[in-house]
Amino acid sequence: MNTVYLDTETTGIGDNDEIVEITIIDDNSEPLIDTLVKPKYHTNWPGAQKVHGISPNDVRNAPTQSQISDDIRKVVKGAQVVIYNAPFDSKFLPELEDAAEIKCAMRAFAEFNKSKWKSLTNATKIIGYEWEGAHRALADTLALRAVWKHMQ
Repeated sequence: MNTVYLDTETTGIGDNDEIVEITIIDDNSEPLIDTLVKPKYHTNWPGAQKVHGISPNDVRNAPTQSQISDDIRKVVKGAQVVIYNAPFDSKFLPELEDAAEIKCAMRAFAEFNKSKWKSLTNATKIIGYEWEGAHRALADTLALRAVWKHMQ
């Protein structure tokens, strides 16, 4: 079974929020999907924008989630999908029903490190992974993969 790593950036943390960016990379860190996403309902997200820096203007010409849904399904179909805080990202992605399994790297790292759940930033500090661009999907996905590989 192949492994892919997934991260999203969203309009917020509520159940009705939406994805504004998604990245899925393969086990060799190659991006399979790396795109901004135009939300269907949200027109602004000032709180989340302060975190990830993605503005409504940035996504105005981006595809909608429904436009990339088939691509997401193809990439995750039959794969092990690793996500940092899987319960959060999963709630925005019905496409994950095609995955063979979903692994939560945050919970796995807590068990591995014999600690409470750590943020991705703190997990990367613990393993000595240096990175820039936190809270953008590609950078976060590469960091997620580094944490996952460290535990293997």
